[in-house]
Amino acid sequence: MSIDGQALQELRRAKRQGLRVALAVTAGFCLGLTFGSPLPFLAPLFATQFLLASRRPLPLRQGLVTMLVIILTGALLVFFTGLLGERPWVLLPLLWLFYFACFTAQGRQQGGAGPALMLVIAIAVPMLDIVQSDLGESIVLLLAKAVSGGLLLAWSAHALLPDFAGDNPEDVRPPAYELDQVTRQAMASAAILLAIVALCLSDPRLATAMVIPVTVASLLSQLGPGMGSRAALGLVMVNLLGGVAASLAFTLFELRPTLWLVALILLFASLLFAGKAAMGNTAGKVFGGGLITFLILFGLGVSPLPTSTPELFTTRIAYVLFAIVYSIALAALLWPRPKTSEQTVHT
Repeated sequence: MSIDGQALQELRRAKRQGLRVALAVTAGFCLGLTFGSPLPFLAPLFATQFLLASRRPLPLRQGLVTMLVIILTGALLVFFTGLLGERPWVLLPLLWLFYFACFTAQGRQQGGAGPALMLVIAIAVPMLDIVQSDLGESIVLLLAKAVSGGLLLAWSAHALLPDFAGDNPEDVRPPAYELDQVTRQAMASAAILLAIVALCLSDPRLATAMVIPVTVASLLSQLGPGMGSRAALGLVMVNLLGGVAASLAFTLFELRPTLWLVALILLFASLLFAGKAAMGNTAGKVFGGGLITFLILFGLGVSPLPTSTPELFTTRIAYVLFAIVYSIALAALLWPRPKTSEQTVHT
């Protein structure tokens, strides 16, 4: 096959995968609102992670194992959060170890969507524990519904938009880095994320601002050791675009809060991000992060939880901007420098 033919086929695969993401996000979010889910964005967020991690549908056995591991992990996190909630100096090191394991798995390109999902859960569980009395159901049950819903959405999207005959989609793998560098970077990333989670848990004004630590975790996953200033600027702009899109979407929703309008908003916004996110390269990771930012911000706005949602939406762009500046600044300060070719030769 010629280079032009390969590029055309790759573009066709990416567009089809972007459509899968858009359909899963729209259907999952609307179903969550219809059935009164306290956090309607969780299932479509998990579906997005599953779909963007691989262009192949997740095998049934692997999907069931993933769901079981995530539910058990959520249950353990709920247990330790409840047990050690009054002793943060014991709980925080445990969270750091968990974040470190997730970032290490991401750096070593292991586990597919698992590490990203685990990070979201390890952020959400301590923060949801603060408003657990308002959830109407246990956190573990909420996570179980969201993960199973995300899997069903991802499988349904592949069933509705299967690959064409003769297609053999290959996942684009990012460049691998040395194990020592991956470990040191994961240690720094875990410390950066833990610090912002601790700030949100200790400050009542930020107790429901889940978007800040989730955005930080997403950005630390998007950033690369060799990312230049132009790529970093693109990362900032795309994540801010996610926040701006969520702001405009929520403004439209407030003017006419109907389900069909929510569906149109979600379909348009997810298509805006998902097409690029499905490319699987560095830009794809950035646009995937922008979609996650949009889902969380818009989802918190329309969520039936009786939190300070209106106040959050007046400052949501500031939250996203703060998370971006915080992540990039501390990553530049604490991450190990990538080895140059000359350093590699001398060592």
